[in-house]
Amino acid sequence: MLEISVLLDALKIIVTSAIFFVWFIRYDNIKKEFKEYNLPTWFRDLVGILKISFSIMIHSNNKDIVLIGSLGILALMFGAVITHIRMKNNFRKYIASVAMLTITSLILLSSI
Repeated sequence: MLEISVLLDALKIIVTSAIFFVWFIRYDNIKKEFKEYNLPTWFRDLVGILKISFSIMIHSNNKDIVLIGSLGILALMFGAVITHIRMKNNFRKYIASVAMLTITSLILLSSI
C-alpha cells in the first residue's frame, strides 16, 4: 500500500508541476492558443485560476477536497481534448492534455 501512496503523490506532483509550468512559465503560449481558438480572455483567465486551484486541492489530506480537485482538473482536461479535436489539431499538439486526463483519472479513482 505504501508504494501506491508514493506513486499517487508523485502523480499529484507531476500534475501540479505541469499546470504551474504551463500557466506561469509558458503563459505566452496559452495566450496565443486561446486567441487562435477565438476564446475570450476572461475564459482563459478563469481556466487558469481553476486549474491552479484544483491542482492545489489534489494535495489535501481531505479525500473530499482531493475528489473535487481531481474532478475539476478532469473536466478541464476533457474540455481541452475536445477543443483540440474540434480544432482538428494533430495528436502531438494535445497529447499532454490526454496524459493529464489519464493521470487525473488515476488520482480521482484513488480518492473514491
